[in-house]
Amino acid sequence: MPRITAETADGQVTFDCDKDRKLVLCIEDHGIDILHRCGGNARCTTCRVEILHGDPGPILDAEKAILATKTDLNDHTRLSCQIRLIDDLHVKVINQASVAGIDAGPRPVEETTP
Repeated sequence: MPRITAETADGQVTFDCDKDRKLVLCIEDHGIDILHRCGGNARCTTCRVEILHGDPGPILDAEKAILATKTDLNDHTRLSCQIRLIDDLHVKVINQASVAGIDAGPRPVEETTP
């Protein structure tokens, strides 16, 4: 069971999550109000995280395409809605509803966008 450490606006949170589960759902289920405005479909990049340590797995085509449209991201930026947990991760949650002052968006589904 992967252990996730998340750097948030309210400090660091550590929790375990089922292997192969979407990172965005694990983050949300552990009380972190991560944004996911497109509902986890790799379209908006609001659920992005910075990978500080660990293996987030491969980047699929939909995630690669939307990340390529952004110029202000570093090489360690990933979409939490497209990461299936395979390893312990230490991440920085970049966008939170409480900080942005907007609704988080529709809850992402378990399926991954191809």
